[in-house]
Amino acid sequence: MNRIDLEGRTAVVTGGARGIGLATSERILASGGAVIIWDMDGKAIDEAVAKLGAGASGRVVELTDEASVVAATREAFEKAGKVDILVNNAGITGGNAKTWELSPEIWRKTVEVNLIAPFLTCRAMVPLMIEKGYGRIINIASIAGKEGNPNASHYSASKAGLIGLTKSLGKELAGSGILVNCITPAAARTAIFDQMSQEHIDFMLSKIPLQRFVEPAEIAAMICWLASEDCSFSTGAVFDISGGRAVY
Repeated sequence: MNRIDLEGRTAVVTGGARGIGLATSERILASGGAVIIWDMDGKAIDEAVAKLGAGASGRVVELTDEASVVAATREAFEKAGKVDILVNNAGITGGNAKTWELSPEIWRKTVEVNLIAPFLTCRAMVPLMIEKGYGRIINIASIAGKEGNPNASHYSASKAGLIGLTKSLGKELAGSGILVNCITPAAARTAIFDQMSQEHIDFMLSKIPLQRFVEPAEIAAMICWLASEDCSFSTGAVFDISGGRAVY
């Protein structure tokens, strides 16, 4: 494993207690950084922090609640002195169904978690990053946000929105020392698969030319490069990690 230089950097990783978030937290620590996990599952946070060891901490945060996000942001900056890196990773699929068969409630919930929550974390954290003159924000979108997966209109739309948020915020912060980028992974076999039908899982695999799902550690490697100073001239950009599926 190549060592990406994140020495002395502090990162907040949402949904960092499992899956892609946990793999990202591991890679940040291995690269010399410190990690603050934000998750809604306190037990999972405790288990993740115990596994990660020195340099890791966590807090229960309801990411769709503005007050909870603001309080967690304030605490992170007070305790660490700064937050250099924000990884907006937390997300849900919302299950699979035809657009007209999805309830308005699940549509709203999926958009709230996958799009509104990253807006709230950015809204709380960006002004403090501006004061410090440095920041790296990485949003975890999806290939579905580019292509629109059938039977996942709510998920696809929320991730397309996250791509749009990335592009707008990247332009707004250009020249501030804060870079904002997103990645569009193909599916990784994590606990999020429990929210999908087997038919949908098979469909996603059939679309990947490399004929396998991406590993969380592979996604973590791309995230950590985007979180580093080596990423210095990319902002508002979309980085593909879809095993050849993406056509643009």
